[in-house]
Amino acid sequence: MEQLHVLRDLAVIVAGSLLVILVFYRLKLPALPGFIVAGILLGPNALGLVSDPHDVEGLAEVGVILLLFTIGIEFSLSRLKEMGRQVLAGGFSQMGFTVLATLAVGLGFLGSWRVALFLAFLIALSSTAIVLKVLTDTSEIDAPHGRLATGVLIFQDLCVVPIMLVLPFLAGKAEGGVVGLLVALGKAALVVVGVIIAARTIVPRALAEILKTRSRELFLIAVILIGTLTALGTAAAGASLALGAFLAGLIISESDYGYQALAELMPFRDIFISLFFLAVGMLVQLDTIRAHIGLTLIAVAVIMGGKTLSAAIGPAVMGYSGRVALLAGVAVSQIGEFSFVLAKEGRVAGLLPDLLYQQFLGVAVITMLVTPFLLQGGPALLDALERVVPLDRLLPGFRPRGLTSVHDQVKDHVVVAGYGLNGRNLTAALRSVHAPYLIVELNAQTVRKARADGEPAFYGDATREEILRALGADRARMLVIAISDPAATRRMVRVAREINPKLHIIARTRYVVEIPELTRLGANVVIPEEFETSIEIFARVLAHYNVPREEIERLVSEIRASHYEALRPGARPRLTLTGTLSRMPQMHVERIVLAANAPAVGLTVAETALRSKTGALILALRRGESDLATPDADFRLEAGDVLVVVGQAQQIKSAYRLLAGSEPS
Repeated sequence: MEQLHVLRDLAVIVAGSLLVILVFYRLKLPALPGFIVAGILLGPNALGLVSDPHDVEGLAEVGVILLLFTIGIEFSLSRLKEMGRQVLAGGFSQMGFTVLATLAVGLGFLGSWRVALFLAFLIALSSTAIVLKVLTDTSEIDAPHGRLATGVLIFQDLCVVPIMLVLPFLAGKAEGGVVGLLVALGKAALVVVGVIIAARTIVPRALAEILKTRSRELFLIAVILIGTLTALGTAAAGASLALGAFLAGLIISESDYGYQALAELMPFRDIFISLFFLAVGMLVQLDTIRAHIGLTLIAVAVIMGGKTLSAAIGPAVMGYSGRVALLAGVAVSQIGEFSFVLAKEGRVAGLLPDLLYQQFLGVAVITMLVTPFLLQGGPALLDALERVVPLDRLLPGFRPRGLTSVHDQVKDHVVVAGYGLNGRNLTAALRSVHAPYLIVELNAQTVRKARADGEPAFYGDATREEILRALGADRARMLVIAISDPAATRRMVRVAREINPKLHIIARTRYVVEIPELTRLGANVVIPEEFETSIEIFARVLAHYNVPREEIERLVSEIRASHYEALRPGARPRLTLTGTLSRMPQMHVERIVLAANAPAVGLTVAETALRSKTGALILALRRGESDLATPDADFRLEAGDVLVVVGQAQQIKSAYRLLAGSEPS
């Protein structure tokens, strides 16, 4: 009968969650806060449809362990090195200032430094799940503030590990005092070293042998076994299961099979994480929030405002504008999911009294619920704030020497906003035709390096009118916006058009849905990456089948002139050439993943002799997070590469045998 009771509760939870998440979807809000609302409504403190939330907590704890496991898989040492400055500067300032400020306030109100310090740790952590989900959905994960927020979240995820180790000592239940703490840290360090050794030696070989069976089930079981054994090993060393799960994910991430493992585990993780947020909502006592509503709302405002400023200090010192720094701060201003896990452990250890625990839950849940609205309305709020106080005065940041404004009266030039890969390629082309140009970039380190290379690069936020005027936008021929921040792109187009009605504006965007709005704001040409990639691929395919170049160019021009109408979702492309396509055989496009033992690993594209032996053609290649269209003949293939191959059915089969050493499954 107990099993039936648990099953009934799960049915109620799923049905209730479905209705709440549907409402959130209609309001265009992320689902994770919706699960908290569903938990509050279904739990014993509201409708009481689920009388005992402890039945769900066991599954929720599994969800947290899976979350840490998948974060470990997504996390990589190379990524940490690449984002080192954002992680250290943004993360250290946010954690440091938040912990110090909360500790000072906590000492005044709580008296106990142990409780105050523990509460400071809880408040300092932010929600990785919610923030990354919202930033991904709004296409801002690669924007400057998105990268900064991601760096802070990575730093916080790393900080969870020492906080877990310090918790028993804060509770006064660990033996040995400072010496015992050092011993625990030493054990954890040994475990980490062992994990790194295993990640480099044992695990890749074991997974390579398992993959030879071509069994997804066996691969999934092996990944789960690695996670379980690592978690048990850390628990035996005195650390937590969650720490072991993170380290196990790190083991997988350092192998060639991390992406496949992540794909296999993601559905399980999403289900268990949803149950975790539901369980959190069920624990919230609405009566406690109602009885202390004033104090709760003040705490929410102070915490979110304080975390915003503390997270903005690091980016401002790095040279980012006040607007970008504050947007990054707003993104990480809430309290995170790991805080709930630590709060529960602290309650069991006696660090948090029941009333303080319930007050913390109420405040944390409200900050999570407010976050999606703040992230969506953040740019508008900062626009309003900037009319009162210029953000670069509020957070002036660090202005490197030599990054002065433009004094020369350059005319008829090109203003290039953003000096990433697209910006560098554009300036190289402008240089080749001796066209004058000026570069404006928000990353001070990038500007410093560009100026050292002799480029006319200047630090500044090109969404601001005074910056564009200083760069001569009123007398420029063209503005090219090559950044990956949709909100900043829209603002830049609007301000530039107001300054110079005759300016030719070319804007890059990731998605075609941005075209109408950018055109309305004044952009002359909008280039969406997703469709330009499609055009590049089919143009190369047609060229391979000897379609005349002028025909391909006519077709591409026709598609661009119609704002990519033929390629939009739901449209059936009707592309007509002068009789050439009617004679083309039925073609297939397949993805071939190179395992560690694939025959093509270590060979260049030319050495595989793919085209001469099979007739198939490599269109593109993905390695890690990077995509490469039509790799050169001397490009060397590696294990884990994903090859996009085009050809007839028999040619594809031959390509599988030649490259991967097996038939397509």
